[in-house]
Parts: sequence; C-alpha cells; structure tokens
Amino acid sequence: MSLLAAACGSGSSQVMLPPVSAAGVNHISGFTPSGPVPARQPVKLSFTIVQPNGQPLTQYATGPGPHTGVHLIFVRKDLADIVHLHPPIGPDGKISETVTVPAPGPWMLLTDVYEKQSGTSIPLNYQLKQDLQVKGRYVPKPLGPVRTSVTTDGYTFTIHRMPKLKVANADYLNVSVTDPGGKPATFTPWFGALAHAVFFRQGNLAYFHTHICSPNLPLCAANSAIAGSSTRPGQLKIGMVFPQAGKWRLFLQGQIGDKIVTAPFSLDVQS
Repeated sequence: MSLLAAACGSGSSQVMLPPVSAAGVNHISGFTPSGPVPARQPVKLSFTIVQPNGQPLTQYATGPGPHTGVHLIFVRKDLADIVHLHPPIGPDGKISETVTVPAPGPWMLLTDVYEKQSGTSIPLNYQLKQDLQVKGRYVPKPLGPVRTSVTTDGYTFTIHRMPKLKVANADYLNVSVTDPGGKPATFTPWFGALAHAVFFRQGNLAYFHTHICSPNLPLCAANSAIAGSSTRPGQLKIGMVFPQAGKWRLFLQGQIGDKIVTAPFSLDVQS
C-alpha cells in the first residue's frame, strides 16, 4: 500500500505524514558563457555535472565503444541543425569544448551522460539539458514532409521501404548511402560507432540516440537495447524505438573520409 493510499481513506481520522523531499538528481553547474554566443564563430563552453551530494561527477564510463564519457549534442529548437561532439573530461570533472554553432536562434545543449557504476560494466545513462541562445535573427524553418531520400554534401541517403512507425514498437530503417559518383560510401568509425542516429521530437525535444555498428567494432552494440548494423559499404540498418507519437527528426551522422556528414530525415510516428 502506498503512503498516498494510507493517508486518503474514507474515515474521519487523518494521518499526518512528514514532508518528502524530491529525490536528488545530477545537474549542470557553472555553465559558461552565461549569455548569448555568436553564430559561426568558435566559442569555448565549459561546465561540471554535480551529483546530489554536491560533489562534481568524475567517474565516467571509459573504453573504445560509443557508450562512454559524454556526448554533447547541440540542437536548434526548430530541429533545423545539430552539432555533435565528444569532449574530454578533466580529472576534476570539468567538461570543456570549443563549438561553432552554425546559425542564430534558440538552441538546446543535450548532454548524454555515461556514468561509471561500481560493481558493473554497464554504465548509468541519462541526459541533462541546457538552453543556449545564439545571437542573430532567428527565422525558424518548418520540419518539412516525410522524405525517403536526402542529399547532403554530395552524398545521397535513401531509405528503402519506409515502415509504419509506432510508439514503443522497435523497428529498423534500411538506408543506402552513395558518394557523389554514385558508388557506395565507405564510413570511418566515429565516436566508437560506424554511424550515429540521433532522434529529436518536434515541440518538446524528446530524444534518443542509437548506433550503427559493424563487425570490426565488437563493443559498439554492448549495453545497447537496440543497435543498428552494417555489413558492407554504403548499407546501414538503423535501430529505433520511439517513446512518443508525433513528428520526429532523424539526424543520421557519420564520417566519410575526413568529413562528418549529417543527413536529416522527417519522420511521422503514430500512437
């Protein structure tokens, strides 16, 4: 029986319960710079993740796979663009990184944390959010219709047989990627995975992030509820499961040669 049920019976007597404080959570502290930042110029950001006991978090998961340290994902609130970084973490827990934000407007920094847990190799994963205002005139862009083909930086990403996407239903997208000459694109491992699939929901910016793994990256899929795969150049199988219905943006990212390529897709998820 819950405390609430015990206190809300139909009798006339009342049970007085002591006040219950909210559970302690980790949070971002000391975020700098504190004001708006310029667009298209390098800016150094820094902050610390503070634990409920007031001490900085210093114990992060380490290793060659993608489920380590922190991912910094800057997303503009109209979902027009993202910047994805994997910064170093100082021994005192301070996270510092230089970022160039490509356009003005309201942005959110999502810090995807992989915290080391004692007694287990499985990291504790959670996300923290920080608003970031970028100077200049903001012209929001519409999300756009669902499309199965996107060309970016000369590379063409094509979804084959778009499935009917539903909440809490694990599914896959099969995507082919060709280079400017029409040949299958060869990806170079980046942040511990062959490619990254970053998903944000329009409106509330709900988020999840999966990885596309290859046979030569055995730790890529470790500790992952749903991971994608690639067994030959230019072919990506993307794992996904949506927590909410609505319009979503998939940012499919990978390194091809020395270039980080991002392909944005609009997706419609039904309840």
